Amino acid sequence: QVQLVESGGRLVQAGGSLRLSCVASGGTFSNYAMGWFRQAPGKERDFIATIASGGQNTYYSDSVKGRFTISRDNAKNTVYLQMNSLHPEDSAVYYCAARRSVVATTSPTNYHFWGQGTQDTVSS
Repeated sequence: QVQLVESGGRLVQAGGSLRLSCVASGGTFSNYAMGWFRQAPGKERDFIATIASGGQNTYYSDSVKGRFTISRDNAKNTVYLQMNSLHPEDSAVYYCAARRSVVATTSPTNYHFWGQGTQDTVSS
């Protein structure tokens, strides 16, 4: 069983930056593809970014492409989400997720373990 703990969410002004972190425990981190998702109040959980187990492939939603960067440090069992040029519509609870596969994927139904989420609020 893999446990995931996100951190780094906070209140930030529009145009600002944040870096979210997600630390994994209880499994062999380098065997898991990782993803970031977000959910705003009253909306579905949306895909943001994903990275293959070795970090060689990454994919992004169109809404964040060019502004957000996903990365991982397998030695630290940690996946990151660097968020730049933030917009108020980026406000949401951000979740990291792990998939029992080396292959990155965008669908939340393909992820097996989820963190509790971290709140990111962008003020205008």
